[in-house]
Amino acid sequence: MQSVINKEFIANRIFIIRGQKVMFDKDLAALYHVLTRNLNKAVARNLDRFPRDFSFQLTSQEFENLKFQFGTSSWGGTRKAPRVFTEQGVAMLSSVLKSKRAVHVNIAIMRAFVRLRMILSSHKQLARRLDELEGRYDAQFKIVFGAIRQLMKEEEKPKRGIGFHIKYD
Repeated sequence: MQSVINKEFIANRIFIIRGQKVMFDKDLAALYHVLTRNLNKAVARNLDRFPRDFSFQLTSQEFENLKFQFGTSSWGGTRKAPRVFTEQGVAMLSSVLKSKRAVHVNIAIMRAFVRLRMILSSHKQLARRLDELEGRYDAQFKIVFGAIRQLMKEEEKPKRGIGFHIKYD
């Protein structure tokens, strides 16, 4: 079962919306092999298990930006604002969707979220270590440290523009 679940698919479907790492209902439905409306019905029947920090529906403005970003036509595709799930919301889905596939998919998604956290923390640790080394060595290494910092900045940029970001005042 684990080989059927594409880890790259999962990693590429984690977006940042409202400052939180989330997955869309349609992507989760595809992983679970259920229809999106059935996934949302199961959530609606168990709303007390999904507080706003576990799952939320996009606003109309966020949805318009999403349609523009993904090039959804006005005559087809999703017409209702999608629901997104945070890491905790995805974990809670395992109590709502009780198939064996749901269990395996949840495990794979949790591992993807953990890998993402590890990658983000390793960049912070590397930056901290670089600051320590820079403090110890003199100006002759300043150019080297500058080059390393530039490489770290380039690496942090997304490889391709996916998702959307809304700036709140």
